[in-house]
This record gives sequence, structure tokens and C-alpha cells, in this order.
Amino acid sequence: MTNAMFPRGMTRRGVLKGGMALTAAGLILPAGMAMAQAEPKKGGVFRVGIGHGSTTDGYDPGLWDQLYVQTFAAARHNQLIEIAADGSLVGEIAESWSSSDGANWVFKIRDGVTFHSGKPVTVDDVIASLNHHRGEASTSAVKPYFDAVTDIKADGTNLVVTLNAPNADFPYLMSDYHLPVMPGTDGKIDPTSPDGCGGYIVESYEPGVQATLKRNPDYWKSDRAHFDQIVLLTILDPAARLNALMTNEVDVIDQVDPASIGLLESRGVANILSISGNAHYVFPMDARAAPFTDNNVRLALKYAFDRQELVDKILAGHGSVSNDNPIGPANRYFFADMEAKTYDPDKAKSYLKKAGMDKLEVTLSAANAAFAGAVDAAVLMSEKAAPAGITITVDRVPDDGYWDNVWMKKPFCASYWGGRPVEDQMFTTAYQTGAAWNESFWSNAEFDKLLVAARSELDEAKRKDMYQEMQRLVSFEGSTIIPMYNNYVMALSKALATPEKVANNWNLDGFRCVERWWFA
Repeated sequence: MTNAMFPRGMTRRGVLKGGMALTAAGLILPAGMAMAQAEPKKGGVFRVGIGHGSTTDGYDPGLWDQLYVQTFAAARHNQLIEIAADGSLVGEIAESWSSSDGANWVFKIRDGVTFHSGKPVTVDDVIASLNHHRGEASTSAVKPYFDAVTDIKADGTNLVVTLNAPNADFPYLMSDYHLPVMPGTDGKIDPTSPDGCGGYIVESYEPGVQATLKRNPDYWKSDRAHFDQIVLLTILDPAARLNALMTNEVDVIDQVDPASIGLLESRGVANILSISGNAHYVFPMDARAAPFTDNNVRLALKYAFDRQELVDKILAGHGSVSNDNPIGPANRYFFADMEAKTYDPDKAKSYLKKAGMDKLEVTLSAANAAFAGAVDAAVLMSEKAAPAGITITVDRVPDDGYWDNVWMKKPFCASYWGGRPVEDQMFTTAYQTGAAWNESFWSNAEFDKLLVAARSELDEAKRKDMYQEMQRLVSFEGSTIIPMYNNYVMALSKALATPEKVANNWNLDGFRCVERWWFA
């Protein structure tokens, strides 16, 4: 295996012997915001207001699907591998990992870690945790990650994973939040158990409302988990979330509406973090449902709205235009030179004509639970589509229950993605045929074939071509409108302190604010 298949500045040894770095986290700090330089200190109750959460949320890691459960999980669990704030991979339950060929991976399991129940973490627990996502009966969203896995076994205290072909990105997959290490019994985990080996222990949990956790006194990371207690609150309404911060009911909120940043700054009650990465807002169309079965209809819709207008009005500049591409500028194979789509009503009409239509009427379901400003974005799209003969009726649905009742249920709706650190992870999770989170139900044989081939391709130029062709297929033949890359915009109480570098792989510092932040 040659160095050519790895990102610039990365070596084969760096990947196969312990970790490789992503593009460093981007950080945009408005005037007056200075990052904390002081050493962390312990204490306090950290209250987090999150614009997600549902009464149907639970402890089964294969079913976690939004930021609330991700943050809750980060507080109580560890994975094999963690993505650090600078984008590098660092060992968590896996102290180290190595592979001589990219197909056979050996993970050294860290000694001395215990679950909250007092049970030591062993390689058998890791095997049970990974096997929960394998097999025909698995309902896990990351089941496709394990399609290439032919064997998972113990070699003494080490974990050995065998793939059917080389995949240098495999360690990144093991950092996925769906893959916490949980206690195993007779080769299986209990997906209803809160027991973990993370920095906090669950005291109470009411799904869709609130979770309360206390610091784990036996946590193996002495430099993490600084708060005495954590309270995670579901606050779906953006205005209510903003008010909770301004009235000191919470210490941080996610998904800040950029239009409210001026208000927060004028009140002087909070600092703003605006982090750029690969996050993107999307509008999936069910490729199984008419009229979205016809790619000409999908292309007509893609040319019938103004992407820059959405960035300007919905993101207030805290983001950038996307060309219906789920792979962002921070990814190493980003297709920057792909033919760009611009607002073109005449071109939209021409695609309708190819579909045998003079006009089109569709309903777009949206709620701000999908992302801050989703309803306004849908309205703007509706207004711009009219000159193309396209009538988009905006169905404003309730925030509560959005992910259970609308997402992947309605044929045209709003959604969001945090992006993924490597192309294979993003494509496998959301665009591979049959993937649990293929929210548009798109299926393309050429795409699926390239996805498998690119994982083991050792020639850098060929691998790049493959990933860029997959981006073109998703953009011009796919069933998802991806108008913009959004920054993660958060508002923090001025009593909070953060590390100098805040992660850009997910919101809320890679949803590890519960472990990495502290009170000044």
C-alpha cells in the first residue's frame, strides 16, 4: 500500500499505525470573542439547550439519529476511536491500531477502563458492541459499515477485524457515534441499558424532555469531564432556545438562527461560535414516489431556486453555496470544479418539458426542527420556483415529532447532515442503495459499484476520479437537493470556557462539549 492514497502530509504509517488528520477545524469568531486559554477547572452544572430530541429516543445506539442523542451518548460512552478537535484520530477504548495491508486491522484495547457498573471493559465487550450492528436482524443505521467485515475476533486482549478488501478509512468508521463500547453478556449488548464507560453517569432521563447526568468519579480521562453535573434539555423552538440562554436557564444553545446573532451581541449575554466544516442542509425527494421518480423533474427543481439567496438570507453568510454535493470543501476529494448549478427558470422549464410536463405541483414539508430557518428556506424556494411553472406548497409541520413523523415518511421534506470526515463514510451512510439513512431512497448501480471499488483503490489519481464521479452522480442524478453548506452556529454563556480549537466534525464541539468544556 503506497502513501499516494492518503491525504497530503499524511503517511501510510500514520494511517495504519494509529491515526491520520483531517483538515483542521475552521473557526470564525465575531468581534469581541476570544477563546479561553486558561487551564480547565472542575465544577458546576452545565445546562445544554438542544434543538433536537424526541419522546421515541432511546438507548439503542443503532437508532441514534440527531444531535440530542449524540450529545447524550458522548457524555456516557466512549468509542474505539475519537476524532480530536484538530481532525486527527486519537485512541479512546482502542489505545492504538495497526494494519499491514488495510484489510486486517488490530486494535489494542485499553487496560484499566471500567463501566459505570464497575465491570472492566474487555475485548469481548468491544466485540459484542460491534456485532450489534451486524447481521440480517440488525436495524442499525451503520449496518453498511460492516458489509465488508468478514470476521471480528479476539487475539488475547486485542481486537482483530478482517475486511474482504483493503480500506484505509476503516479507523474513521470506528469513530462513529453509533459505535459506543457497551457491556456485553453472552456476546450481546443490552440496547436498553444506560451503562457506559464515559465521563458521566445517567441519573435520570425523560426522552424528548431532559437528561441529567453526574460526573463519573472513576473516569480514566483525568483531563476531561469537568462539570459536576450535566443537564441536557430538548428545546425545539428556536425562539424558546434563544430566550432560555438570555434568561440564564441554559449555558449553551445549538442551531442559533443567524438573524438573532445581532440581538445576542447587543444584549452582551453570550459569545458566538461559528464553525465551518462539511455540514449541509438538504431537501430529500423520495426517488420511489412520483413525480420524483423522473430525474428530469429532480433537475428542474434543482435549477428552480437561488442558492446564494438561501446562503445570504437563511445563513446570513454563515455558510456557503453547495452544488447538491454532500462532500464538502474540507474533504480531501472535494469536486471543486464540478459544473455549477445556478438559478435558471428557463433551464428548469426545459427539464420539465423533457419529463413531459408544462407545470409541476409538489408539497414540501418543513419544520425548524430540521434546521434553523428551514421553513423560511422552503418559502424562498417556493417563490423562486414559480417563474419556472413549478408550484411548491410549503407544508409547515410541527417541530415535535418531526424526525419520527416526517423525515423519511413524507416524499419531499427538509433535513440536515453534519457531514463526515471521509467520503466513504458519507456516501455509505446516506447514498448507498438500501442504507438505513438513505433518506431519498435513491438507488444507482454505477454509484454503488464505484463506492465499493474506491475503498480499496491504491492509486491516488484513480481514487480521486472515483470519488469525484460519485459526487457528480449524486449532484446531477441524485434525489437530494443540497443548496448550502452551513456553519455550526452556537451561542455560549460568557461563564463558559472552551479549548482554543473547537471541532468542526459535528455541532457542539463534535457533540463533546459535555466532556471538553468547563466553567471559567
